[in-house]
Amino acid sequence: MDRRIRFFVFTLCFLVFGIFCFSNSVWAEDLKSLAKTVAGLKVAADTVWVMIAGFLVFFMHAGFAMLESGLCRAKNAVAILYKNLGVVAVSSIAFWVIGFAFMFGDGNSVMGTNGFFLSGPDNSPSLDPNYKGVFSSLGWTGVPLYAKFFFQLVFAATAATIVSGCVAERIKFSSFMIFSFLLVAIVYPIQGHWIWGGGWLSGMGFLDFAGSTVVHSVGGWAGLAGIIVLGPRIGKYTSEGKLSPMPGHNLPLVTLGGFILWLGWFGFNPGSTMAADADAISRIAVTTNLAAAAGVITSSIASRTMFGKADLSMSVNGALAGLVAITAPCANVTPMGAVIIGAIAGVVVCIAVPFFDKIKIDDPVGAVSVHLVCGIFGTLALGLFAAPSIDSGVVGLFYGGGTSLLFKQFIGVLAVGLFTFILSLVLWNIVKAMLGVRVSEEDEVAGIDISEHGMSAYTD
Repeated sequence: MDRRIRFFVFTLCFLVFGIFCFSNSVWAEDLKSLAKTVAGLKVAADTVWVMIAGFLVFFMHAGFAMLESGLCRAKNAVAILYKNLGVVAVSSIAFWVIGFAFMFGDGNSVMGTNGFFLSGPDNSPSLDPNYKGVFSSLGWTGVPLYAKFFFQLVFAATAATIVSGCVAERIKFSSFMIFSFLLVAIVYPIQGHWIWGGGWLSGMGFLDFAGSTVVHSVGGWAGLAGIIVLGPRIGKYTSEGKLSPMPGHNLPLVTLGGFILWLGWFGFNPGSTMAADADAISRIAVTTNLAAAAGVITSSIASRTMFGKADLSMSVNGALAGLVAITAPCANVTPMGAVIIGAIAGVVVCIAVPFFDKIKIDDPVGAVSVHLVCGIFGTLALGLFAAPSIDSGVVGLFYGGGTSLLFKQFIGVLAVGLFTFILSLVLWNIVKAMLGVRVSEEDEVAGIDISEHGMSAYTD
């Protein structure tokens, strides 16, 4: 009897042990499958967010088109709209062929040398943490390579679009398109590699979260070079050197463009997380919005104080000034820091616009003041207002971090500025020597819509 009981107990234990082992094996496989599913869902969520953010940034080109055409005269509206349409197409091809490789392809500390025509394997950790591709600098985000490319493309096109406003109302369409291709293929991606592609400025510790320098200052420097090569519009300055105002023809379009750009910035800044990080996205959206709001308020006060009336066009540019300035530090500052940065930028743009007019830099839409000047300020502001409470390991001067970060930001601003301005000046002059860059005096006076495109924006 005891023997039978022992045999029964032994058999029962053996069966339980076997079931347990088998269950563990099944559970282990289930856990692996579950982990794989969760990882896949995260990649999907990240990709959806990055693409939506990219679509918002793409739509910003409609905002630029409305803003620039509204701030210029009616006889040049078609030319401005056409340039904003064409620059997206030209930038897309240039960035696909060469720009993305120069910016994010593996290479050296100056430029990428791999991945032309978007060829070569990705480094995405969603594929395999140990997988080696040719775009190591973007390996920190798990979204697919095409999502990375599209999101970075719309940034590159934005830099070229900024130039459009600077050179409006007197440039040849073909010359502008050629320069835009060169800007996105060579100038923009090389300096971008220094900062976002794992280059020497990144290694030094220079920071620019979403592009105050990489995108906006670069567009401003390239546009400034174009203004110098082109010269001012006919009639902008009298024979005595006095300013002759040339007001925009459609303030409703200006305001609509400003709102579209403000909306698009919620893709520009929060989207630069390149991941569906709920805390980071919401915090960056708040700092972005507060900076723009502060820019509107202070530019309204400043324009009333300086010019006697609150100027709508100046306040639209005040919003953009706050947005440009917060683009670099948006992930590293508190809401209070964002308000201060935006408020200062709103005043700065009101000072910069008449300053450039005074030195005969004819910028029809104020793009140099908004994108270059406030881009520089925003980049330096990161070194001042980066808050330890954000827990990013970056602390600015005003929070006890010393001058180290501020000095690195200054070096980055200086290096990118010299490189972009000098190379852009060379490229503009090459285009001028080959094709010419300015329309004839007769065509400029009559309006370049008819001479360049054979149509008018307002046929009645």
